Amino acid sequence: MASMPLGPQHVQPPQVGAPPQQQPPQAENDPMNVDSRGGSQMVTEKEMSATVVEGNDAVTGHIISTTIGGKNGEPKRTISYMAERVVGTGSFGIVFQARCLETGEAVAIKKVLQDRRYKNRELQLMRLMDHPNVISLKHCFFSTTSRDELFLNLVMEYVPETMYRVIKHYTSMNQRMPLIYVKLYTYQIFRGLAYIHTVPGVCHRDVKPQNLLVDPLTHQVKLCDFGSAKVLVKGESNISYICSRYYRAPELIFGATEYTTSIDIWSAGCVLAELLLGQPLFPGENQVDQLVEIIKVLGTPTREEIRCMNPNYTDFRFPQIKAHPWHKVFHKRMPPEAIDLASRLLQYSPSLRCSALEALSHSFFDELREPNARLPNGRPLPPLFNFKQELAGAPPELINRLIPEHIRRQTGVGLGLGFPYPAGTQM
Repeated sequence: MASMPLGPQHVQPPQVGAPPQQQPPQAENDPMNVDSRGGSQMVTEKEMSATVVEGNDAVTGHIISTTIGGKNGEPKRTISYMAERVVGTGSFGIVFQARCLETGEAVAIKKVLQDRRYKNRELQLMRLMDHPNVISLKHCFFSTTSRDELFLNLVMEYVPETMYRVIKHYTSMNQRMPLIYVKLYTYQIFRGLAYIHTVPGVCHRDVKPQNLLVDPLTHQVKLCDFGSAKVLVKGESNISYICSRYYRAPELIFGATEYTTSIDIWSAGCVLAELLLGQPLFPGENQVDQLVEIIKVLGTPTREEIRCMNPNYTDFRFPQIKAHPWHKVFHKRMPPEAIDLASRLLQYSPSLRCSALEALSHSFFDELREPNARLPNGRPLPPLFNFKQELAGAPPELINRLIPEHIRRQTGVGLGLGFPYPAGTQM
């Protein structure tokens, strides 16, 4: 539990008006695919035939050979991977590190059991995405086991660390993460979210330190694990039992089914707070306790705030707890800009949370926009301003805030940024 002086230490879980009891997620309306807007959802024999690898029961030490290419006149070629070690497991399957025998390149392969009746939503979404702060899909193939189980293998770039392990590293040494790294990591999280929210229109739905990869040399951050991600369509229902508990937005706890990408913004706010504190801000032990942890900081939500989270929720009997001042949540020397950003992200009302692009423009990140900004070891920062289509349609003043003047001078008007600037944008 967070060791913060949060006023009343023994808030009783609400006996009446508790959030609805939720069951583990069932299949959503669009049966396992990018969205519900057409096209056969079956995995066809044609899709599998060129890529099925047989006898893939083992992982570590196993050699997997598959064929890639063959489209658009590209020649087919065989590529082989040696599975080296398991780096993650879950209900979805496993992720293992492997090495390409032809090139020596390290990759991560996510192996998931595939229902032959459906296409895999994660695969469909990853094919849509291309951004420096989003894990990239190299290719994919199917494999079978001796029990005739079909597995989908997603071959992705390999990034050696996670934000979770970086946080644990500093905690184990009883140190706080240097603020420059907090800024750098959080900025890149929002850059990735700004892209997936606006270009393919994807909601990640499981932003947490374990799903944020960190390159320890360059300090580049990448969003990974799109197994819970979905294109949210206005008016369509979605499951509310989604996202890991500590990072779950309050509207999900209240059972909302028509939520927006602002659930990712809440999760990212929780990650920011965790980087600043060295421990989770809302470490609930169960669904009800999670709401209690949030109430201890934000206070009891008003009727209007509950309506904004879930218009169908009608039981308003909660213990009346006052909000805890944000400056008392963090240590005394915390920069006010950090506290201000956290408070703008962690709002009960989803519509009051700032967007990912608005978060990027916050003054907390101004240090990263300085012409001489460097890593503590003197090396350059990873690319932070090579925006793609996510800035299309953004107000000129926001674009000017996001692209530092020294970058504008170097690149010229819109040069290499992949989108036309709105008229009147000063570069």
